[in-house]
Amino acid sequence: MAGDGDRAGASACPDEGAGASERAGADEGGRALWDAPTGERDLAHLGADAWGALLRVHAAVVPMLDRDLQTALRVPLAWYDVLLELDHAPGRRLRMSDLGERVVLSRTRVSRLVDEMADADLVRREANPDDRRSAYAVLTEQGRSALNGAAPVYLSGIREHFAGVLTMDELSIIKSALDRVLQRAHDGSGFQCASD
Repeated sequence: MAGDGDRAGASACPDEGAGASERAGADEGGRALWDAPTGERDLAHLGADAWGALLRVHAAVVPMLDRDLQTALRVPLAWYDVLLELDHAPGRRLRMSDLGERVVLSRTRVSRLVDEMADADLVRREANPDDRRSAYAVLTEQGRSALNGAAPVYLSGIREHFAGVLTMDELSIIKSALDRVLQRAHDGSGFQCASD
């Protein structure tokens, strides 16, 4: 989803930043790509181009989803992200630290987001009786209502700005491939996927 803390660092324009493979420079062994075997060189170039395309799609589509939600309901996409995670959590509450790990966007500013959403009565903070240094973010009934109103807008935006230009087969391949990359990243870092 989108927010000030989530900058993709790539141009949203498909023509800008193209040819990311030309900037890749070296393979994992430190060899210059032009010295690597042809197959490795092709993989590195295609991989860099695919990565660049992913960043540019993210940078282009996330602001459109944010605009759709703000126009329809005045709910920023980063708020929707928080509402969704809290709604899926046991008791519709999460410790602030856990919420920061689970949200997709604005991880560095979750505390500020929760404060803003509390001012709008969408969430509330509750003290943690087991640890006075931490607190819970709790979804309110008004927050659930906002989530239920925002969900159709969000899903419609995904169809319009992303899924609608792809086939079912393409979507299935993209999901499978990105799930595999994500699992590899989680396995390498020890990070565990949050379960709903």
